[in-house]
Amino acid sequence: MKKVILINSIAEDVRIAITEDGKLAEFFLDTPDKEKNVGDIYLGKVGKVIPGIRAAFIDLGFQQDAFLHFSDIGSTLDDYSAIIGDDSDIEEDDEDEEEPQTNFVSQKDSYHKLPNLERGQDIIVQITKEPVGNKGFRVTSKVSIPGRYLVLIPFEKKIGLSKKIYNPKEKRRLRSIVKSTLPKGFGIIIRTVAAGQDDNLILDDLNTLIQTWNDIQSKLKTIKAPLILHKDVSTTSSVIRDLFKEDISKIIVDSKKIFKDIKLYVDETSPEFSSKLELYNGDQPLFDVYNIEKQIEESIQRKVWLKNGGYIIIEPTEAMTVVDVNSGKYARHRDQEINSLNTNLESAKEIVRQIRLRDIGGIIVIDFIDLYDEKNRRRLYEDIKREFKNDRAKSTILPVSEFGLVEITRQRIRQNIIHTVSDICPMCSGSGHIQSKSTFLNRIERWITRYKGGNNGMSLTLTVNPYIKHYLSEGFISKFTQLRFKYFLFIKLEEDEKLSLNEFKFYSKKLGKDITAEFDN
Repeated sequence: MKKVILINSIAEDVRIAITEDGKLAEFFLDTPDKEKNVGDIYLGKVGKVIPGIRAAFIDLGFQQDAFLHFSDIGSTLDDYSAIIGDDSDIEEDDEDEEEPQTNFVSQKDSYHKLPNLERGQDIIVQITKEPVGNKGFRVTSKVSIPGRYLVLIPFEKKIGLSKKIYNPKEKRRLRSIVKSTLPKGFGIIIRTVAAGQDDNLILDDLNTLIQTWNDIQSKLKTIKAPLILHKDVSTTSSVIRDLFKEDISKIIVDSKKIFKDIKLYVDETSPEFSSKLELYNGDQPLFDVYNIEKQIEESIQRKVWLKNGGYIIIEPTEAMTVVDVNSGKYARHRDQEINSLNTNLESAKEIVRQIRLRDIGGIIVIDFIDLYDEKNRRRLYEDIKREFKNDRAKSTILPVSEFGLVEITRQRIRQNIIHTVSDICPMCSGSGHIQSKSTFLNRIERWITRYKGGNNGMSLTLTVNPYIKHYLSEGFISKFTQLRFKYFLFIKLEEDEKLSLNEFKFYSKKLGKDITAEFDN
């Protein structure tokens, strides 16, 4: 498989596309408006501690408190995949470890044991997931600092090594390099790209990481929570740091400045990869030449067409993402089972690509076309699993059910591509539908009817979208005038372009505040 990284710079935005055999597989956007936060380390302040959901909410200085689950408080090397990407499969080094204690704690007792957290307490945490919808950041107290070859874990005492390093002799060499220099009280993860590298490069990386942690400790003595302690590198830098490996055939950049920065970094850390770096000087836009623009546009569409004439529908909801497979006009064979199998196999490949590209996480349910032969269902399941092998996120895939459904859970770290490249529609608030004019007017009347039941004053201000204001005001005797006379209220009509076509606000002159929610449904 030929993998290429394409980097396009326009004004202050940097777009990064990773292609596999010419098809867009992953997409990243680095923009001042949507800053990358995963990997940032904060000194936070504990807000609420809620044992009932086994979680605490941490004030990091954002509008919403971050979510810290009790399972993210502790120390194991298995939980750093959110920060270190491809090296999420970690092999622990148990050499020279003490014998295990005999007074084991049962899994049940461990689950019910509550961490020592109190409201107002300072705590060091690291962001592992970007906010999604109305949910804030997710954080962990298992802090790690990634480098090119190593990941420093200040609160660990073990050495972990990527399972993708297979050579036993190389494993011993890498462990020996790190053990000779690693200070006491620190843990380390040796990344895949460390294999075959010079000792001095690995030691330089380790010294840089230790210095970074020392700088964080120095800040702790002078700052007050909530405040950032360490800002992780930009999206562009993290992609080069974490994803530029032997399986990447080349990196093509259309910005001279970014090209120089990347070349300087690669020459210092992995000089053997320097020849793979290429500056693009063509007349046509880079993403047009490699057909990336069209594929980005397809990635935000609800319907995705297949080559054989079938198509898939991708519907994100609050609880899960639902994918529906349709055969369309495809009917090449007389046997319906063969037609269904062919459409399912082609759609499986495209669905996995779209899941990776859109970075769809959480629960995913795929409704394939019904297959009646158990052998065909098994073949479809194996194909799906094979396609997910190239995915950096962790996934769990269940076999095809009797109803033709495949259930998947996938690790979610960053925002879905739709949220990255688009904003919620200001007219419909993202629902895709707006209320009819008569329904909207009836809602206002119902609100006024409830309001009239109290003693809150006769003067109100009604604020609506400019389009709705025009609708209410048009005509010789407008609908708004009819409302005022019908209910004997002094209502002033104002517009607010920030309101969607489904929203209205009522302000009380007597109380001097927004009272919409008090009398709404």
